[in-house]
Amino acid sequence: MNAPASQAPPILHLSSVVGSPLLDSDGERLGKVNDLIVRLGGVGYPPITGVLATVAGRSSFVGIDRVSDIGPAGVVLRKAKLDLRRFERRPEEVLLGRDLLDRQLINVEGARLVRANEIELALVAGSWRVVGVDTGPRGGLRRLLPKPLGAHIATGEFLDWAGVEPFVGHVPTVRLRVPHPKLAKLHPAQIADLVEAASKREGEEIIQAVGDGDRELEADVFEELDDQHQREFLDDRPDEQVAEILSRMAPDDAADVIGELEEERREQLLSLLPVSHRIKVRVLLGYDPAEAGGLMSPDFVLLRDTARNGDALAAVRASAIAAELLTAVFVESESGLEGSVPITALLRADPESLLGDEVHHEVPCLSTDDPFEEVARLMADYNLTSIPVVDENKRMLGVVTVDDVLEAMLPRGWRRRFGLLGED
Repeated sequence: MNAPASQAPPILHLSSVVGSPLLDSDGERLGKVNDLIVRLGGVGYPPITGVLATVAGRSSFVGIDRVSDIGPAGVVLRKAKLDLRRFERRPEEVLLGRDLLDRQLINVEGARLVRANEIELALVAGSWRVVGVDTGPRGGLRRLLPKPLGAHIATGEFLDWAGVEPFVGHVPTVRLRVPHPKLAKLHPAQIADLVEAASKREGEEIIQAVGDGDRELEADVFEELDDQHQREFLDDRPDEQVAEILSRMAPDDAADVIGELEEERREQLLSLLPVSHRIKVRVLLGYDPAEAGGLMSPDFVLLRDTARNGDALAAVRASAIAAELLTAVFVESESGLEGSVPITALLRADPESLLGDEVHHEVPCLSTDDPFEEVARLMADYNLTSIPVVDENKRMLGVVTVDDVLEAMLPRGWRRRFGLLGED
């Protein structure tokens, strides 16, 4: 009787297969199973494509089409006649035991690194596939015990393969890809956490994968890295590649990075930036990073008080400023900055009314040389998420947002969080 469709197929542990005999169709032993070969990429659970076995002292490949059964008792061939081929990796193929077992993987759903203590297989729709990993201590214990004892240890912390992405940069025929929707769905700060928790090689692999899939996301991740990892990134890459990343960053964040470099390389990188971006970054580099001028961003939406509310919303839609940083439209008159209007207020207002009519009270302003303490005090007193920076004529120069204040207030290493490596 067939099992109900809703019933999960039985799980087979990789450790129970590796080291088992390779058998012909009559049950005669031909050799020993050394590893299973799987093809990554594509959608769904990766299929087993073959078996790596030792027969008469020779390492050979057996295609999955020649296999009739896989189990703890061994791998059984369909035909008695043995036709072995020399193993050569094909694109996207890895060895489960050699390349993935005992190595770190990315738990994409939890945005953390885990260790593959065991790899779980199952027969799905007629083909053997990798369906998950055991990240708990039971998986490691099972492999230490003799097979008859280890077979009785059930799967511990099972992690579905649909939420996993392996590191495979050490495999010449495979590279980590930006899965859709796997790594690409994570917040840049989460990806940065993974880079910082991983080894240098693994971190490089993540960044490379992100850059191959989305250059904007790569720049966002770089912004979120701590100082040490940013420096490693800069040291390991040519100026042209670094400049490309910086050109996609917010000007204030790019200025923070460039400001930490030696003068010679700083000028070289500035010369490679697009002209408009270069001008903004140069201006910001002229301010003290501990004062309002060094904290501000030169990107904001500023309109005359005679503009219509509908025009202000159109300007917001056309703006390239990140949505989480664009919380208000600033309003000026002939005499200078008048105040700001929250985006939510614009949505509720009559589109044909004048923008100046929505400014109900004066917003405090900063000078470029105001110290950080004054910035934080005003934003806290007035409950602001952004505050304008103006010159002596009340002309707006930039805006300081709450994320800049929080980052300056928190200690180094503040984004490190417990549990990233799968530990409590």
